[in-house]
Amino acid sequence: MRVTILVLACLLIATALPCHAQAPASPESLMKKILTAVENNDYAAFVADGTPEFKAGLTPQMLEGVSTQLVGRMKQGYECLSLGELKQQGFKTYLWKMVIKDGGDDALIKMVMKDGLVAGFWIQ
Repeated sequence: MRVTILVLACLLIATALPCHAQAPASPESLMKKILTAVENNDYAAFVADGTPEFKAGLTPQMLEGVSTQLVGRMKQGYECLSLGELKQQGFKTYLWKMVIKDGGDDALIKMVMKDGLVAGFWIQ
């Protein structure tokens, strides 16, 4: 009887846990995923890891505008170099220098995160 109860308790605990618990994505991997979404003008991928406010504040047309401006340069290749991170008002802000291989101006990437989700993303 005790063995049955113990097995039942273990089964209940196991079913309550997610089958494939994953560690949160690193800021760098999220940044790369978002840049790929910009290159492909893929709105769903761009907002996939965003907060509800991030998703609500960005339209597919806004992404298309950014994508149109950058995709030609990005397709020539680029490298992102970390400039560090900041804590600001309960958020983590990550900064990268984007060196685009077309020889033109570099860009600054700023990604703001809260609770493992993207709350803001800018390329300047």
